Amino acid sequence: MKQLKPIALAVAALSVTGWISYQFYQVHQPQPIRLHGQIEAQQYSISSKVPGRIDQVLVRKGDNVQQGDLIFTLHSPEIDAKLEQAIAGQKAAGALAKEAETGARQQQIQAAKDQWLKAQVAAQLMEKTYLRVNNLYKDGVISEQKRDEAKTQWKAAQYTESAAYQMYQMTQEGARNETKTAAAEKARMAQGAVAEVEAYANDTRISSWFNGEVSQVLLHSGELAPQGFPVVTIIDTNDSWAVLNVREDRLKYFEKGSQFDAYLPALDSTIPFVVSHIAPMGDFATWRSTDSSQGFDLRTFEIEAKPVNKNVQLRMGMSLVVELDNNQEDQ
Repeated sequence: MKQLKPIALAVAALSVTGWISYQFYQVHQPQPIRLHGQIEAQQYSISSKVPGRIDQVLVRKGDNVQQGDLIFTLHSPEIDAKLEQAIAGQKAAGALAKEAETGARQQQIQAAKDQWLKAQVAAQLMEKTYLRVNNLYKDGVISEQKRDEAKTQWKAAQYTESAAYQMYQMTQEGARNETKTAAAEKARMAQGAVAEVEAYANDTRISSWFNGEVSQVLLHSGELAPQGFPVVTIIDTNDSWAVLNVREDRLKYFEKGSQFDAYLPALDSTIPFVVSHIAPMGDFATWRSTDSSQGFDLRTFEIEAKPVNKNVQLRMGMSLVVELDNNQEDQ
């Protein structure tokens, strides 16, 4: 027993010495470089082109929506009133255009013709009167003044007849082409005004343009929604990517199209990614002047990478870790 005791102590001492040596070796080994990033996803805001009071919000957080699903509705009496005004203006403009195209009514044409015939008879009468007065003047019965007055009345009657005849022709021909064109264009303008207000009215029922999951509901029933203000936000979980901020001396590991593995704690698994975008311009975290003899500042570039497996269920905000071999970097 006395002989075994020194041997046991020697073995224990060797074991402790070996363990210390191994730990010393591990401490002085280069540690891998870890880059931290997160998952981003495409996010959409659902809003309205017109202001109004929220009538109903038909979705809740976490709901999956498809393109075309109704998201919320607005109550806007102002739009209804404007639509009625626009429709009334369209009817009035259409009636005027139809009137210009159709021309005068038959009664108006007949009235114009009667005015012309009346003026024609009056002109004939004034002509006969002048001839009689002129004969009396030649016989010396009446003065030259009376003859001139009769001649003037005859000429005035002729002009009246001509004007009545022109009015009669105008009623037969109807409106000028320019007038018809102007009336037709006004009708089209009124129709466009109706279409515009109808478009605003249709926008009081807002549907989703995208597929995704509802992440936030910012306004609720009864609240006023300003124009363009997001009421609901939707995240497309199928369109997600990883974002890393990489120092420029490590960009060689992240060439566009290259792959790398990243560990995601939320999934407790390592996922392969492929680099899809490298920011064309780098940024300094803090700008400061550096003496070139003592080194220089390094820029940081944002890297985006898509998962190789499209079926991986990534969620916005998940963290990820990428490890780089320190020995490889030193080379």
